[in-house]
Amino acid sequence: MSRILITGMSGAGKTTLLHELSRRGHRTVDTDYDGWVLPDGTWDEPRISALLASSSPLVVSGTVENQGRFYDCFSAVILLSAPLEVLLQRVSGRTNNTYGRSEADQSAIRQYVLDVEPLLRSGATLELDARRPVADLADDVERIMAAPGHA
Repeated sequence: MSRILITGMSGAGKTTLLHELSRRGHRTVDTDYDGWVLPDGTWDEPRISALLASSSPLVVSGTVENQGRFYDCFSAVILLSAPLEVLLQRVSGRTNNTYGRSEADQSAIRQYVLDVEPLLRSGATLELDARRPVADLADDVERIMAAPGHA
């Protein structure tokens, strides 16, 4: 069964991509919302395990410290990436999430791009340029979901 993880830095467009995929009829879960992430910043492992045990196709988004424990449950791990200046511009102007507006948040994002993004890249099966139109990115994800071995 096709299970895709969309990961990346804040401002890469994970939530926007998930909204487009949901609009197209795909089952999606954005783990930034609804209690999927524990206070320590990791996924609630029993809850994620139960979600991934379902038999329907699924696209999940999130970036957490323990996500690598679940990579073998996904048919693809897609890293959405963009240059730092694009990420900072996006987080400072978004209206659906306040994270990234403060200088402290932006400083943290700068550090995460240096420290975390290389780890995400090493675990990803595909990297997509998040500056591309969301419809094109969603088309790419749908192609991956439909590919032999992913369905």
